[in-house]
Amino acid sequence: MSDSESDSTEQKPSRSVLDSLIESGLHEMNRERSGLLLSGLSAGLDIGFGPLLMAVVLTLSEGGFGDLVTELLLASVYSIGFMLVILGRSELFTEHTTLAVIPVLDGQASLRQLGRLWGLVYVGNIVGGAAFTLLAVLLMPGLGVVDTVAFETIALKLVTHDLQWLVVAGVFAGWLMGLLAWLIAAAQETISRLVIIWVVTATIGILHLPHSIAGNVEVLFGLLMSPAVTLADYLAFLSLATIGNALGGGVFVALLKYGHVVRGGS
Repeated sequence: MSDSESDSTEQKPSRSVLDSLIESGLHEMNRERSGLLLSGLSAGLDIGFGPLLMAVVLTLSEGGFGDLVTELLLASVYSIGFMLVILGRSELFTEHTTLAVIPVLDGQASLRQLGRLWGLVYVGNIVGGAAFTLLAVLLMPGLGVVDTVAFETIALKLVTHDLQWLVVAGVFAGWLMGLLAWLIAAAQETISRLVIIWVVTATIGILHLPHSIAGNVEVLFGLLMSPAVTLADYLAFLSLATIGNALGGGVFVALLKYGHVVRGGS
C-alpha cells in the first residue's frame, strides 16, 4: 500500500478535526452577506425534500407512525434532505450551532460575527423552507402521490407535545447535528459521509426530535393544510426548537469537544 493510500484510510486526529472546523467556521464568517443568505436559502429549499418524501411514504404505506417498517422508511427518507444540503455545501443553521461556535471559543472570532452568521443563515433557511412548502402544497397533491392528510399527520407529530418537551428534545437534536458536523469533518470519503449523515439524521427522524429547519417545513405543511395546526403551534415549535438546537450543538458538542481537545485529547 502506498503512503497516500495509507493516509487516506487513517482517521484524523482530534486536533486536526478541530483545526478543520475552525478554518471552515472562519471561512463562513468572512463570506459576504448576500452569499450567506443565498446559501441559507438554498439549504432551506433543499431540506424540504425530506419532509415531502415522508408525506409520500405515509400516503403509499399501509402502516403509519408506530409501525416499525414505516418508521424506518420515514427516518430514511427524512435523511435525504440533509444529504442534499450537507453534500451540496449549503449553509444549515443547526450545523453552525457547533461549526461557528468553535472559532469563538478559540478566540479567533467574536460573538458579533457569530450572531451575524447565525442570523443570515437562519433567515435564509426559514424563508427557503417556507418557499418549498408553498410549492409542495400547491403542486404535489395534483400529481396524485401525496394525500393532504399526510401533511397534517407529520405536523401533528411535532406540535402535540408539552412546550418543555420541545426544548429538551430540541437539545438532543442539536446535539446530534453538532456531532454530525464533527464527524463529517473527520470523515475522509463521500461514501463515509453519506453513511454518517444517514445514521445521524435518521436517528433524529426515528426519535421524532424537533429539528428547527426541517421541522419548519413539517409544521408549515400542517399550518397550511389543516385547521388542527395553528399559527401559535408553529411559532411555539419554531422558537423552542431553535433554542434547544442551539443549546445542544453549542454546549454538548462545541464546548465539550473543544475543551477536551485543547486540554490534551488527541
